[in-house]
Amino acid sequence: MKRIVLAACLLTTLQANAQVSTGIFNRFLSPFTISGYAETYYGGDFNNPIGDTRPSFLFNFNKNNEASVNLAFLKGSYTTNKIRGNLALAAGTYMNANYAAEPGILGNFYEGNVGVKLSGENNLWLDAGVFASHIGLESAVGKDNWTLTRSMGAENTPYFESGAKISYTSKNEKWFFSALALNGWQHIKPVDGNTVPAFGTQITYKPSSKITLNSSTFIGSDKPDSTRQMRYFHNFYGIFSVTEALSAAINFDIGIEQRNKNSSAMNTWFNPTIILRYTPTAKTAIAVRAEYYDDRHGVIIASGTPNGFRTWGFSANFDYHITSNLLWRIEARTLSSKDSIFTTRNGTAADNNTFITTSLAVNF
Repeated sequence: MKRIVLAACLLTTLQANAQVSTGIFNRFLSPFTISGYAETYYGGDFNNPIGDTRPSFLFNFNKNNEASVNLAFLKGSYTTNKIRGNLALAAGTYMNANYAAEPGILGNFYEGNVGVKLSGENNLWLDAGVFASHIGLESAVGKDNWTLTRSMGAENTPYFESGAKISYTSKNEKWFFSALALNGWQHIKPVDGNTVPAFGTQITYKPSSKITLNSSTFIGSDKPDSTRQMRYFHNFYGIFSVTEALSAAINFDIGIEQRNKNSSAMNTWFNPTIILRYTPTAKTAIAVRAEYYDDRHGVIIASGTPNGFRTWGFSANFDYHITSNLLWRIEARTLSSKDSIFTTRNGTAADNNTFITTSLAVNF
C-alpha cells in the first residue's frame, strides 16, 4: 500500500512539474507568430518589348508574357509589451529588382528589426534594422494596396529602409510621430563612399475613422561623399472614406536635388496620384487611378530624351476575394509620355505603353 501511495504522489508531482514547464514554454512562445505571403502574376505588354521586361522604372510585376512570383516571404514576429522584433526572408521579381544593389543574403532580407519600448506609460518605441519605408501610401505587399500594380510614385520612392527610428503614437491613436536616421534612399548597405546618414520624419493624423492625413520627409544623399548631391523630398497623402462603399486617396510627392556638389542650383521632380476605390460587396472591389510623373531633369528616372520623363498613367482593376486569404485581381494600365521612351519588339520607340496584368495572392 505504501508503494502505491508513493507512486501516486510521484506521478502527481511529475504531472504538476510538466504542467508548470508547459505553461512556461507556452508563455515564451505565445508572443511569437509566423506568417507568410505569396503573389504570382502574369502580364501582357502590348508593346511586347525585347527582353520580356516592363519599362525599367517599374519594379513590381515587371515580367512580360511570363508567369512569375512577384513577392513571396516567410516572416517570424515576436511581440510583447516592451519588446518587438521581425525577421522575413523573401524571393521574387520584386526582390530581384529592388534589392539588386544589396550583396549576398541581404538581397533576400525583406525585413529584420528589433524594437524596445522606451516608456511604461506612453506608446514610445525605438526600432532598428530593416523595415518598411515611411514614405507613401503603397507598400510591397499587393493585397494591402487598392491597385494591382504600384503607381509610378511608389515605384520610384523607397519600399524599404535601414537604420533606426523613434516613434510615438498618442493615447487616442489619432497622432503618430516618427524621426528616422537612415542608410540612404532604399539601401541596407550604404552607398560606397557615403559616410553621411540620411534623415526622415513622419506625421500621421487620423481625426476620425474616415480620414487619414500623412506627411513624410527625407533629407540625404544617394551618392558618395566625393560627388554628394543633397536630396530633399516631401510626400503627402490623404485617405478618405466618402461612403461605406466609396473611398478616395490622393498622393503628392515633390523633391529637389543639387545639380552638382555644393551647388545652389536644384533639379525638381513631382508626382500627383489619385485613386478611387468602390467596394460593392465584401468580396469584390473596383479601383481606378490617374497619375502624372514629371522628372524632366532625370533625377530619379533618366529617360535621356529632350523633354525628360514626363508621363501620364491611367489604370482600372477588379478584385475578387475567393476566400478570406486568397485574392484574385486583374488590371488594365496605360502610360503616355511626352517623348518616345518606350521600346517595342521591332526596336522602335513609342510614346505610349499599355499592358494587362492578373495576379493571385495568398497569405497566412
